[in-house]
Amino acid sequence: MNTRLGVLLPTNHSQWNDARRLVDFGVRAERLGYDSIWVNDTLLGARVEPLAMLAALSPVTERVTLGTAALLPAFRRPIMAAQELASIDHLSAGRLVVTVGAGFPGRSEVEYALSEVPWERRFGRLDDTVALWRALWAGERAFHGKALHVDELPESTPSYRPGGPPIWLGGGSESALGRTGRLYDGWLPYPPDPADYRAGLQTVRRTAREAGRSAGAITPALFLTVLVTDDAERGGRELDAYCLATYGLPYERVRKIQVMVAGSAEQVGATLTRYAEAGAEHVVCRIAAPDLDTQLDQLEMIAGIVRP
Repeated sequence: MNTRLGVLLPTNHSQWNDARRLVDFGVRAERLGYDSIWVNDTLLGARVEPLAMLAALSPVTERVTLGTAALLPAFRRPIMAAQELASIDHLSAGRLVVTVGAGFPGRSEVEYALSEVPWERRFGRLDDTVALWRALWAGERAFHGKALHVDELPESTPSYRPGGPPIWLGGGSESALGRTGRLYDGWLPYPPDPADYRAGLQTVRRTAREAGRSAGAITPALFLTVLVTDDAERGGRELDAYCLATYGLPYERVRKIQVMVAGSAEQVGATLTRYAEAGAEHVVCRIAAPDLDTQLDQLEMIAGIVRP
């Protein structure tokens, strides 16, 4: 299997009792052959802040991509966020990938309220924020978008790489597919059916060509929740517990929205193969385990499936 393999760090406070072990987790993933390490973003629930986590990982890793899956820019002032991301890009010597999202109705609306940012027009502000970041990294001194307008941009930290770190979009709606093709460097969805992934990727690539971009300029990735177990019944119970703890929703409901798999190494491998055949070139695995020690065991098992 030629698919690049990534893992989401378990930064939620319920999963660790010493945050420094998360750094060790990242180092272990790199040694096991993982290609990337990712962190997610939310204001609800105690966790290690994602950009702080990536900054901590930058000097102790050498090869792996460091990414967000996904960062919600609405929670941060755009100019400060651009400086923070450029700093991590330098600290990691150009290994940063930034997946962004605009959030979902319900839970994310609470986070927007806490951030004192209006929920309406969130997609336009997201696209403008990304464009503003790129303008700052390129040294431009003004920005005029549809939602954001800054007449005088300050001198800001340039990115390590010309053009800035790659910016991916998370989401599978028709709007997200079109915006990915036109504006972003990668696509990180989690459709529960490989056929939906294939169809979505075709739309992304078609839209890219219509916008005068190369379809190959967009990295097709997949966000997958996984648990390796030979006890299917127990795996189902553990996925249900994980979904309830993470979303307050049962597994039977979440599995209709997201790709989730609990099964033997062969079953997990078969699922990964189906998505690879549908076009996914980079898989980010979120491990559905409740604590860091169990996550470490799963980390090795998943590596053994993809990197035998």
